[in-house]
Amino acid sequence: MITAVIICFVLGYVLIVFEHPLKLDKTVPALLMAAICWALVSFGNLEVFEFHNDQLVTGEMDSILLHHLGKTAEILIFLIGAMTIVEIIDLHMGFDILKEWVHTKSKKKLLWVICILAFILSAIIDNLTATIVLITLLRKLVPDREERLWYAGMIVIAANAGGAWSPIGDVTTTMLWIGDKVTTVGLIKHLVIPSIVCMVIPTLIASRMKAFQGELKLDDDLLNSKKKLLSSKIMLFLGLGAIVFVPIFKTLTHLPPYMGMMLGLGVVWLVSEYIHPEEDFSEERRHLYSGRKALSRIELSSILFFLGILMAVAALESLGTLVYLATNLDNAVPNQDIVIMLLGVGSAIIDNVPLVAASMGMYTAPIDSKLWQFIAYAAGTGGSMLIIGSAAGVAAMGMERIDFIWYFKKMSWLAAIGFIAGAVAFLAIYPIIN
Repeated sequence: MITAVIICFVLGYVLIVFEHPLKLDKTVPALLMAAICWALVSFGNLEVFEFHNDQLVTGEMDSILLHHLGKTAEILIFLIGAMTIVEIIDLHMGFDILKEWVHTKSKKKLLWVICILAFILSAIIDNLTATIVLITLLRKLVPDREERLWYAGMIVIAANAGGAWSPIGDVTTTMLWIGDKVTTVGLIKHLVIPSIVCMVIPTLIASRMKAFQGELKLDDDLLNSKKKLLSSKIMLFLGLGAIVFVPIFKTLTHLPPYMGMMLGLGVVWLVSEYIHPEEDFSEERRHLYSGRKALSRIELSSILFFLGILMAVAALESLGTLVYLATNLDNAVPNQDIVIMLLGVGSAIIDNVPLVAASMGMYTAPIDSKLWQFIAYAAGTGGSMLIIGSAAGVAAMGMERIDFIWYFKKMSWLAAIGFIAGAVAFLAIYPIIN
């Protein structure tokens, strides 16, 4: 029956990987995979395990299932809160303020501005949201789609690099943070330099390429337009501040991160209910800027996908399969750094969320160990090597209809150079800062 669970997981994974050719939302196989895997565990009356003091011990299936659901719910509530805050900011056109920071027609300067913005924003609002925000901004700055594709590709690389060193910058780092594998200070200390290297090296190379030479053909009125609401600036800084405050709240209270996110969402939602976005603001228009409206805009399918995939991985973890896999990997490849690099390459081919979820079940290293830090970097940045390898890449692909082959030819080598350069930087500085 264990074999049947593994086959179910593999088949579900294949459907997720080929969601675009099959025209099937990946949420569907993820939910089916989770339910069927646990059903097979139940029907087979299989022995399930959980970790206690880094040891696998037998437990009751109901309690273990509830334990995994609790860990998964922490991540999902955190993501729902963060996504809602971002949508409230967007309703108040807060991200349009970023357009005021761009005052150049130079393609090379715009490249650096966009990549730096992607790097910083992704560490605050996560790499997926940063990508969506900046590609929306690009459409106002770069009207030519062929030119815009190059910038969109670089945004994916920079956003994934920026998300790797922040506990709220990528779903995988959030998972490791909430799972007490890494700390905020540990992530920043160990990964900020490798992440900068991962962003700067490809950007430096790209800035010398023909695509980023010369000036943009852009209407001055479009460049200097300042479309915003009365509440735009307040909601932008309040929302970003609420998200950034979450790690501080966790440090001060020692409560789980989702509690800090609930506090942040409550404050932002409260302000959104009473602030006046327009000069002649009427009661009838209040709902257009409220938290309720923002909730209706969040991508619930992504939340359900994470629920399905994390619970499916939990089934394998509870059977001891992942520990067995980790042992075999360590025996086959004695150098653990190489194993993690391969995990990073793998995250470009398949979703990094289940890879990290699996690694959390495979290894029992202490918090902030080299293993977890390197996994956070590899899974966070490795996905840039293919357009389908990260949430940021998939978002860019959908928004700009980026062709898989085009990205592979034009951007994958840049992402690979950045990934390797950052990994070398990590391995070089880790012994120095510890």
